[in-house]
Amino acid sequence: MSRKTKIYFASDQHLGAPTPELSRPREIRFVRWLDRIKEDAEAIFILGDLFDFWFEYKTVVPKGFVRVLGKLAEIRDSGIPIYFFAGNHDLWMDDYFEKELNIPVYYKPKEFTFHNKTFLVGHGDGLGPGDTGYKRMKKVFTNRFSKWLYRWLHPDIGMRLAQYLSVKNKLISGDEDVVFLGEENEWLVQYVKRKLTEKHTDYFVFGHRHLPMVIALDNGAKYINLGDWISHFTYGVLEGGEMKLEKDVLL
Repeated sequence: MSRKTKIYFASDQHLGAPTPELSRPREIRFVRWLDRIKEDAEAIFILGDLFDFWFEYKTVVPKGFVRVLGKLAEIRDSGIPIYFFAGNHDLWMDDYFEKELNIPVYYKPKEFTFHNKTFLVGHGDGLGPGDTGYKRMKKVFTNRFSKWLYRWLHPDIGMRLAQYLSVKNKLISGDEDVVFLGEENEWLVQYVKRKLTEKHTDYFVFGHRHLPMVIALDNGAKYINLGDWISHFTYGVLEGGEMKLEKDVLL
Protein backbone atom coordinates (compact mmCIF):
# COMPACT_ATOMS: atom_id res chain seq x y z
CA MET A 1 0.00 0.00 0.00
CA SER A 2 1.15 3.56 -0.73
CA ARG A 3 2.25 5.67 2.20
CA LYS A 4 0.14 8.73 2.93
CA THR A 5 2.89 11.34 2.72
CA LYS A 6 1.44 14.22 0.71
CA ILE A 7 -1.02 17.03 1.37
CA TYR A 8 -2.81 18.40 -1.69
CA PHE A 9 -4.34 21.82 -2.30
CA ALA A 10 -6.62 22.83 -5.20
CA SER A 11 -9.08 25.63 -5.90
CA ASP A 12 -11.31 27.36 -8.42
CA GLN A 13 -12.84 24.54 -10.45
CA HIS A 14 -16.05 26.57 -11.07
CA LEU A 15 -18.04 23.47 -11.94
CA GLY A 16 -21.28 24.31 -13.72
CA ALA A 17 -19.89 27.24 -15.70
CA PRO A 18 -20.43 28.48 -18.27
CA THR A 19 -22.96 25.65 -18.64
CA PRO A 20 -23.23 22.22 -16.99
CA GLU A 21 -22.49 20.55 -20.32
CA LEU A 22 -19.36 22.58 -21.03
CA SER A 23 -18.03 22.13 -17.50
CA ARG A 24 -18.53 18.35 -17.52
CA PRO A 25 -15.06 17.58 -18.98
CA ARG A 26 -13.48 19.67 -16.22
CA GLU A 27 -15.46 17.81 -13.59
CA ILE A 28 -14.38 14.45 -15.01
CA ARG A 29 -10.75 15.61 -15.12
CA PHE A 30 -10.88 16.83 -11.52
CA VAL A 31 -12.47 13.57 -10.36
CA ARG A 32 -9.71 11.59 -12.10
CA TRP A 33 -7.15 13.74 -10.29
CA LEU A 34 -8.85 13.05 -6.96
CA ASP A 35 -8.81 9.35 -7.80
CA ARG A 36 -5.04 9.46 -8.35
CA ILE A 37 -4.06 11.50 -5.32
CA LYS A 38 -6.12 9.45 -2.87
CA GLU A 39 -3.40 6.79 -3.04
CA ASP A 40 -0.82 8.92 -1.22
CA ALA A 41 -2.86 11.80 0.23
CA GLU A 42 -2.51 12.51 3.92
CA ALA A 43 -5.10 15.27 3.56
CA ILE A 44 -6.82 17.28 0.82
CA PHE A 45 -7.68 20.99 0.84
CA ILE A 46 -10.22 22.50 -1.54
CA LEU A 47 -9.91 26.26 -1.32
CA GLY A 48 -13.19 27.52 -2.69
CA ASP A 49 -15.16 28.02 -5.89
CA LEU A 50 -15.47 24.30 -6.48
CA PHE A 51 -18.85 25.28 -7.89
CA ASP A 52 -19.61 28.36 -9.94
CA PHE A 53 -22.73 28.71 -7.84
CA TRP A 54 -23.99 26.87 -4.79
CA PHE A 55 -26.97 27.68 -2.62
CA GLU A 56 -28.58 25.45 -0.01
CA TYR A 57 -32.28 25.65 0.60
CA LYS A 58 -33.65 23.87 3.64
CA THR A 59 -34.23 20.63 1.72
CA VAL A 60 -32.74 21.36 -1.73
CA VAL A 61 -29.20 21.63 -3.09
CA PRO A 62 -28.14 22.35 -6.70
CA LYS A 63 -28.73 19.62 -9.24
CA GLY A 64 -25.68 17.91 -10.73
CA PHE A 65 -22.07 17.45 -9.60
CA VAL A 66 -22.79 13.83 -8.68
CA ARG A 67 -19.36 12.65 -9.86
CA VAL A 68 -17.32 15.04 -7.76
CA LEU A 69 -19.59 14.75 -4.71
CA GLY A 70 -19.48 10.97 -4.90
CA LYS A 71 -15.69 10.95 -5.17
CA LEU A 72 -15.30 13.32 -2.22
CA ALA A 73 -17.61 11.09 -0.17
CA GLU A 74 -15.60 8.01 -1.13
CA ILE A 75 -12.29 9.62 -0.20
CA ARG A 76 -13.61 10.98 3.08
CA ASP A 77 -15.17 7.62 3.98
CA SER A 78 -11.76 6.01 3.45
CA GLY A 79 -10.42 8.11 6.34
CA ILE A 80 -8.58 10.86 4.44
CA PRO A 81 -9.36 14.31 5.89
CA ILE A 82 -10.78 16.87 3.47
CA TYR A 83 -10.96 20.57 4.30
CA PHE A 84 -13.26 22.85 2.32
CA PHE A 85 -13.04 26.65 2.25
CA ALA A 86 -16.03 28.49 0.83
CA GLY A 87 -15.18 30.87 -1.99
CA ASN A 88 -17.02 33.88 -3.36
CA HIS A 89 -19.00 31.67 -5.77
CA ASP A 90 -19.99 29.05 -3.19
CA LEU A 91 -20.19 31.32 -0.15
CA TRP A 92 -23.77 30.22 0.48
CA MET A 93 -22.61 26.89 1.82
CA ASP A 94 -24.53 25.75 4.86
CA ASP A 95 -24.30 22.31 6.49
CA TYR A 96 -24.72 19.94 3.52
CA PHE A 97 -21.02 19.10 3.21
CA GLU A 98 -20.65 18.57 6.93
CA LYS A 99 -23.74 16.40 7.33
CA GLU A 100 -23.61 14.40 4.10
CA LEU A 101 -19.86 14.17 3.43
CA ASN A 102 -18.34 14.74 6.88
CA ILE A 103 -16.26 17.56 5.38
CA PRO A 104 -15.83 20.72 7.49
CA VAL A 105 -16.45 24.04 5.77
CA TYR A 106 -14.52 27.19 6.67
CA TYR A 107 -15.45 30.74 5.75
CA LYS A 108 -12.31 32.58 6.84
CA PRO A 109 -8.56 31.84 6.59
CA LYS A 110 -7.42 29.27 9.11
CA GLU A 111 -4.04 28.30 10.54
CA PHE A 112 -2.68 24.75 10.29
CA THR A 113 0.57 22.97 11.08
CA PHE A 114 1.75 20.11 8.87
CA HIS A 115 5.17 18.52 8.52
CA ASN A 116 6.57 21.01 11.06
CA LYS A 117 5.52 23.91 8.83
CA THR A 118 2.89 26.53 9.63
CA PHE A 119 0.18 27.50 7.14
CA LEU A 120 -2.44 30.16 6.71
CA VAL A 121 -5.01 28.80 4.27
CA GLY A 122 -8.10 30.36 2.71
CA HIS A 123 -9.89 31.21 -0.51
CA GLY A 124 -8.62 34.78 -0.62
CA ASP A 125 -11.59 36.92 -1.64
CA GLY A 126 -11.99 40.26 0.07
CA LEU A 127 -8.60 40.21 1.78
CA GLY A 128 -6.03 42.97 1.73
CA PRO A 129 -6.43 46.60 0.68
CA GLY A 130 -8.75 47.73 -2.10
CA ASP A 131 -11.66 45.88 -3.70
CA THR A 132 -14.07 47.87 -1.54
CA GLY A 133 -16.97 47.31 -3.94
CA TYR A 134 -16.73 43.54 -3.60
CA LYS A 135 -16.30 43.77 0.18
CA ARG A 136 -19.55 45.72 0.46
CA MET A 137 -21.30 43.26 -1.85
CA LYS A 138 -20.06 40.28 0.17
CA LYS A 139 -21.51 41.77 3.37
CA VAL A 140 -24.89 41.94 1.65
CA PHE A 141 -24.70 38.39 0.27
CA THR A 142 -23.60 36.87 3.58
CA ASN A 143 -26.23 38.71 5.59
CA ARG A 144 -28.72 36.31 7.18
CA PHE A 145 -31.66 38.39 6.02
CA SER A 146 -30.41 38.38 2.42
CA LYS A 147 -30.11 34.59 2.47
CA TRP A 148 -33.58 34.31 3.98
CA LEU A 149 -35.02 36.48 1.22
CA TYR A 150 -33.30 34.47 -1.51
CA ARG A 151 -34.75 31.25 -0.14
CA TRP A 152 -38.18 32.54 -1.02
CA LEU A 153 -37.29 32.23 -4.69
CA HIS A 154 -38.28 28.91 -6.20
CA PRO A 155 -35.07 26.86 -6.69
CA ASP A 156 -35.58 26.75 -10.47
CA ILE A 157 -35.64 30.55 -10.52
CA GLY A 158 -32.94 31.07 -7.91
CA MET A 159 -30.42 28.74 -9.53
CA ARG A 160 -31.05 30.06 -13.06
CA LEU A 161 -30.76 33.68 -11.93
CA ALA A 162 -27.51 33.08 -10.06
CA GLN A 163 -25.95 31.17 -12.95
CA TYR A 164 -26.88 33.96 -15.37
CA LEU A 165 -25.39 36.68 -13.16
CA SER A 166 -22.23 34.71 -12.53
CA VAL A 167 -21.45 34.26 -16.21
CA LYS A 168 -22.80 37.67 -17.23
CA ASN A 169 -20.42 39.45 -14.88
CA LYS A 170 -17.46 37.27 -15.91
CA LEU A 171 -16.92 36.30 -12.30
CA ILE A 172 -15.15 33.12 -13.35
CA SER A 173 -12.06 34.81 -14.69
CA GLY A 174 -11.61 38.26 -16.13
CA ASP A 175 -8.70 39.78 -18.01
CA GLU A 176 -7.09 40.88 -14.77
CA ASP A 177 -6.79 37.25 -13.68
CA VAL A 178 -4.30 36.25 -16.36
CA VAL A 179 -1.66 38.91 -15.71
CA PHE A 180 0.58 39.32 -12.71
CA LEU A 181 -0.01 42.88 -11.50
CA GLY A 182 3.20 43.28 -9.49
CA GLU A 183 3.54 42.67 -5.77
CA GLU A 184 2.47 46.21 -4.89
CA ASN A 185 -0.81 45.73 -6.78
CA GLU A 186 -1.60 42.18 -5.71
CA TRP A 187 -3.99 42.57 -2.78
CA LEU A 188 -3.35 39.10 -1.43
CA VAL A 189 0.41 39.67 -1.49
CA GLN A 190 -0.07 42.85 0.53
CA TYR A 191 -2.34 40.96 2.92
CA VAL A 192 0.14 38.16 3.61
CA LYS A 193 3.04 40.61 4.01
CA ARG A 194 1.07 42.39 6.71
CA LYS A 195 0.16 39.10 8.40
CA LEU A 196 3.82 38.13 8.35
CA THR A 197 4.69 41.17 10.47
CA GLU A 198 2.25 39.94 13.10
CA LYS A 199 3.27 36.28 13.20
CA HIS A 200 5.69 34.10 11.27
CA THR A 201 4.01 31.66 8.92
CA ASP A 202 5.89 29.38 6.54
CA TYR A 203 3.24 29.17 3.82
CA PHE A 204 0.31 31.38 2.87
CA VAL A 205 -1.88 29.34 0.51
CA PHE A 206 -4.83 30.86 -1.32
CA GLY A 207 -6.95 30.53 -4.43
CA HIS A 208 -9.35 33.10 -5.94
CA ARG A 209 -6.74 34.79 -8.12
CA HIS A 210 -6.80 32.11 -10.89
CA LEU A 211 -3.11 32.72 -11.54
CA PRO A 212 -0.46 30.24 -10.33
CA MET A 213 2.05 32.14 -8.19
CA VAL A 214 4.89 31.34 -5.82
CA ILE A 215 6.33 34.46 -4.20
CA ALA A 216 9.19 34.44 -1.71
CA LEU A 217 8.61 36.57 1.39
CA ASP A 218 10.78 37.59 4.32
CA ASN A 219 12.34 35.00 6.64
CA GLY A 220 11.84 32.12 4.21
CA ALA A 221 8.06 32.41 4.07
CA LYS A 222 6.18 31.90 0.78
CA TYR A 223 2.90 33.03 -0.70
CA ILE A 224 1.36 30.46 -3.02
CA ASN A 225 -1.67 31.01 -5.21
CA LEU A 226 -3.00 27.75 -6.60
CA GLY A 227 -4.21 28.91 -10.02
CA ASP A 228 -7.38 27.24 -11.29
CA TRP A 229 -8.95 24.25 -13.05
CA ILE A 230 -10.26 26.29 -15.97
CA SER A 231 -7.11 27.06 -17.93
CA HIS A 232 -4.12 26.22 -15.69
CA PHE A 233 -5.10 22.93 -13.96
CA THR A 234 -2.54 23.56 -11.23
CA TYR A 235 -2.46 22.44 -7.62
CA GLY A 236 -0.22 22.52 -4.58
CA VAL A 237 1.60 19.57 -3.02
CA LEU A 238 3.26 19.47 0.40
CA GLU A 239 5.73 16.67 0.98
CA GLY A 240 8.56 16.48 3.46
CA GLY A 241 7.96 20.02 4.63
CA GLU A 242 8.35 21.52 1.14
CA MET A 243 5.45 22.81 -0.91
CA LYS A 244 5.37 23.33 -4.66
CA LEU A 245 2.93 23.87 -7.49
CA GLU A 246 2.33 21.13 -10.01
CA LYS A 247 0.16 20.85 -13.12
CA ASP A 248 -2.32 18.09 -13.85
CA VAL A 249 -1.39 16.33 -17.07
CA LEU A 250 -4.02 14.53 -19.10
CA LEU A 251 -3.15 10.84 -19.35
